[in-house]
Amino acid sequence: MSPLYDLFSENAFWTLLLILHGLLAVALLGALTHQAMAVAWPLQRGQLPADFVSRFRAVAAPRYANAVCILWVLCFVLGGWIYAQYRITVRIPIEQQEFFKTLGAFELKEHLAVFGLGLLPFYRYLWRFANTASDLVARKWITVFLCAVCWYTFLAGHVVNNVRGYGS
Repeated sequence: MSPLYDLFSENAFWTLLLILHGLLAVALLGALTHQAMAVAWPLQRGQLPADFVSRFRAVAAPRYANAVCILWVLCFVLGGWIYAQYRITVRIPIEQQEFFKTLGAFELKEHLAVFGLGLLPFYRYLWRFANTASDLVARKWITVFLCAVCWYTFLAGHVVNNVRGYGS
């Protein structure tokens, strides 16, 4: 058991971990969304960002690469720690209620998160050393893919939490 159990009740401990995981996920979601918008829909040279969307995509995209890698790993590790509790207290009742589509969506979330983790070294390499046109295209699409995975995992996690949260 964790020494943090001495400070909090078991339910409060897992709830706090889930909240921390969610906050890290929101930070990751924001960083990847900014970066993906900047590479998928860049501003033209000399174009001044006049509206909200233009300012949103007018970020220095390379500056987000380290944060994305660190946040992805932190979310993954914390999610893995929470996963043990999920298997016992959340998944079994959802199976008993026969919400199989919800379980399938969460299973896909797990697989996509692992796939994204495996892509991080290549993603980081492309953001650091991309020189050729094909490297820039690969960097763009890997960033967009990781952003889509991040959005899916975030939403799927919320759906499962809404079906049966830790406090249930």
